Order: sequence, then C-alpha cells, then structure tokens
Amino acid sequence: MSAFIVYLEKLNEADSKVRAVLRRSLAFEPGQYVPAYPYVEPFVQDDDAAWRRTAHHLVAGLWAAHWREGRGGPSLSLAEACAAHQLKSGSASTERRLINLLDADRDQLSHRLRQMVALLADQAIDFAALLDDLLKWQYDRKPTQNKWARAFYKALAPIPKAPATETETTK
Repeated sequence: MSAFIVYLEKLNEADSKVRAVLRRSLAFEPGQYVPAYPYVEPFVQDDDAAWRRTAHHLVAGLWAAHWREGRGGPSLSLAEACAAHQLKSGSASTERRLINLLDADRDQLSHRLRQMVALLADQAIDFAALLDDLLKWQYDRKPTQNKWARAFYKALAPIPKAPATETETTK
C-alpha cells in the first residue's frame, strides 16, 4: 500500500470528516476544492508537478467515495475489478466504459474515473496501484492504458495453461 493511502487511512481513523470532505472534492476539478487541501497538500507539498498534485487529489476523492467499513479481501487493480464486475453482472457495458476510460484525455479522466469507481462499488480497489498508474497516464506510450487493457482481457479470458509435457523416458 502506498504511503499516501496509508496516510489517508490514518487520517480517516482519527476523524471520519476526512472522508466526507474528500468525497465532496469529487464535485470539483481535482485540486480545486479548498477544504480538501489540509488532507492532500501536506503529502504533495514539496512536489510542484501539476499532474502529480492532480492525481493525488483525484485518488483521495475516489478513495473516500469508495471506502466501506469492514471491506475485506484482496484489493484488485481497477482493470481486474472491471473484469470481475463484468463477469458477475454479465453486462458488456463495463467493457465499453473501460474502453472509454482508456481513451480519456487528462480533462475527461476525472469524470470517467468517478463513474467507473461508482460502478465498481462492490469491488475492493487497490488505490495505491491506481495512484501509481495515474502518475503514468500522460506518458506517450500509454503504459497504464496498455497495462489495464491487458489485465482486463486476461481476467476475462485467462489463457489456459499448456499441459505439462511429459518427458519420454528412455528404456
């Protein structure tokens, strides 16, 4: 778990108001809701990279909106959670939403991620991995988008393992 998510969990243990403020921040562009500053800015205060700050604010809001008391079990990457949702619901709309998300530019990403995380309310999402992936969203070769696509389709239709080859025994 990333230090940022651990930090948010500790803040939440001390004061449940934190989640309410961060959830409310999703109604604004990431990093534009001033009441969320005390919870996010100390973590990114020495970092003046705009996208990094935006990603932290966005993930904090998504984490707060998705947080559930007593949620257990292993957390899934966003793509794996999408696949699990599609397998469980049988709806192909999850795949369409993921494809739209993968095609999102920086301005569309916040809105599409909010929709996707809301859709995946029953899935445990690995927000530390989500933050790491979002930090690479702007890269030219789109490593995050490619990684999510591979993980989604692999989870939907895992490649069967090749049968173990038997070695011929010499007589």
